[in-house]
Parts: sequence; C-alpha cells; structure tokens
Amino acid sequence: MLYQMYQMQDDLLAPMRLFARYTRLDAFAPPQLMPLTPHAFDATMEMIARFRLTHKRPAFGIRSVPVGHREVAVREEVALDLPFGNLLHFAKDIDTPQPPILVVAPLSGHFATLLRHTVEVLLRDHDVYVTDWKNARDVPLSAGSFGVEDHIEYMIRFMETIGPGGNILAVCQPCVQALIAVAVMSAADNPATPRTMTLMAGPIDTRESPTEVNDLANDHGLDWFEENLITTVPMRYRGAGRRVYPGFVQLYAFMSMNMNRHVDQHKKLFNHLLHGEFAKARRITEFYDEYFAVLDLTAEFYLETIDRIFQNAELAQGTFTYRGEVVDPGAIRKTALLTVEGGRDDICALGQTAAAHDLCNSLRPHLKRHHLQANAGHYGVFSGRRWEFEVYPVVRNMILAME
Repeated sequence: MLYQMYQMQDDLLAPMRLFARYTRLDAFAPPQLMPLTPHAFDATMEMIARFRLTHKRPAFGIRSVPVGHREVAVREEVALDLPFGNLLHFAKDIDTPQPPILVVAPLSGHFATLLRHTVEVLLRDHDVYVTDWKNARDVPLSAGSFGVEDHIEYMIRFMETIGPGGNILAVCQPCVQALIAVAVMSAADNPATPRTMTLMAGPIDTRESPTEVNDLANDHGLDWFEENLITTVPMRYRGAGRRVYPGFVQLYAFMSMNMNRHVDQHKKLFNHLLHGEFAKARRITEFYDEYFAVLDLTAEFYLETIDRIFQNAELAQGTFTYRGEVVDPGAIRKTALLTVEGGRDDICALGQTAAAHDLCNSLRPHLKRHHLQANAGHYGVFSGRRWEFEVYPVVRNMILAME
C-alpha cells in the first residue's frame, strides 16, 4: 500500500500545484519583461508549485565542452539499450582520439544526471560513456528481474561494448560491483578489461568506520526491510506489479540526515524570490530539480545490496560469488587502481573505499594510488570545485599514465 498512498497524496496535491503555477508572475523572467517586483504572493505560489517529486530523468544538457583551445559540440547517443539501463555515449567530433571511460552512476534513488558535473569535466580529456539506469517502475515485468549480479553483468557488457583500452570510474554504491566486474573480467582475461579503475567514495568494506548509513542498514534484519520498504508499482505504470524500493523513500532517508539544511535552503529560496534575486534562486532550484527527480530500484537489487554489501560485506570477507563462482580481486593484475575518499564524507567514511587496496593484493605498488580530498563531503568528491580542480587532475593523470 505504500506506493498507492504516495500516489494518492500526489494526485490530491496536483491541482493545487497547477493552480499555483498559473496564478503567479514568472519570477524567472528577465526584469525588462517583468516590470513589477515579485511580492510575497508570487514567491508563495512558486514554493507551492515546486512541492513535488518527478520520476523522469532530467536532461544532461551538455551541449559543448572545451577540448584543447576550442569548444566542441557534444551529442548523446545510446550505444547499448538494455531493459534496466542504457550505455549512454557523449560523442564528440574531434581529430585526436581520447581515452574511453565508463562512468558508473549510483543506482540509489537518483538518475545518472546527478553526475552531470562529473561527466562535463571528464569530457574535456576523455571519450565518456555513462550507465544510464532506468526507473524500475517503468520496466515491464516481462523484462525479468534485476539483482546485484545482473548489475555486474551490465557493467561487463558495457565495457565490452566500449572495447579494449577503456577505463572505469564508479561513484559511491556501485564501487563494489565495479571492482567485482573488473575482477571477473581479469580472471577471464577479457580483452575489454579496463586499463584503470577509479573508485570514488564507495562502500568496499562497510565495517571500516561505520557511518549513520551503515548503522541504519544493520539496525534491522532483512525481513524488516522487505516488509516495510518494499512495495508494488501501481497499475498506471509500465512496470505495474513489479516489486520495488521506491525512490521517494530513499529521498526521504537522504533528506532526514540533513533536514535542517534542506529547510534552510528553501527559506533562502523564498527570500531570493521575494527580493527579486533570480540568479541566486535559480542556483537553488536547479539543484533541487535534480535532487527531487527520483527513480525506483527493483526489490531484489535493493535487498541484495543491503544483505550482501552492507550487512555481510561479502566482497571484503572473500565470500562474494558471481554466477556461482567466488570472486577473487587478486585476479586483477594489470588494471591500475585509484581510490578517492572525502575527509568529511558522512555517507561513506574514511577507509571504506581504501579497503580495495588490500583486496587487490596482486597489483604492484606503482599501479595503486589513494587520494584523500580534505574538507570534501560525499558529493564534493565528484561534483563542484574540489572535484574539478583537485580530484579530477589526479584521475586524469592516472589514466594518462596507463595510456
């Protein structure tokens, strides 16, 4: 009933949001087109109109990037279309080939566009591909199930589509699956095994410095998560009948960790609108347009993630099996490893990602590197000024060194 209750509430509020949208002035219109200063009513209507979640992927909106000394157009192409996710390619027409890289986006309640700035920066020096995960509520039951091992298989298929000479960069939750995928490919001597593997703020070993997120995953047994957080997609959607972990539940969990900050940001938004500070208001609305775009996870993927990655740390303990075979990170011998952690990360704490170095015990020292980004929170590792000017140069140099 969880999804049905959410949907009923959303349907009841929809007319109010629609009324608010069409009874206000356009607060984001240029001043010359809006002679009247926005007032309290106008700002209030904007806040009401924004009281909603969306369930469709926002656009990446990356139209061009600087390459060398010129601006180069970027176009999005689907390189591989699979039921639960696409391999999205950001193609550029340039004369000199750039190192291909697969960016593995988190599958944790938000769309891959959460990594827009990550992709935009990488595009300057790389041929970028992204795992563009689909909303589980829009995937019909006929597509079958999608669990953690299917997620790993998708990564392997994506790397094979990219071909030899590629690189892989995983952000947050899929760092575990990325390491497993590279280990499986290395053991099979797969020609598409990536040259480098960058793991950023991911839970390789959740036993290291447990955070509030880790504690929440361990406070209850798996049955509790299934009974209280798993629900069924309503009949109006293509994935009707599919059991999912709803994106709106995950969003609430994320927001509850820093609720005061979110409340303060919306107070600032109201005041910016009230005083006609549209540029400042737009910075806040752009963030929350992305943050409030949520996608559902399949029940099997969510529950297996809780069980195998957070509660039992199977990879770190050497018990993770893929398609019936125990995964051995020691099979990785040629793929250079870079781990990145944020000094103020309250989601994936210090040591959890660096644990990959002990697991990849066959790699020679010159193929391993760890970067600790001081004063960076979880999102600061892969987005914002610290990512662009401090973390990214490390990533770029690691990839160039292996070319």
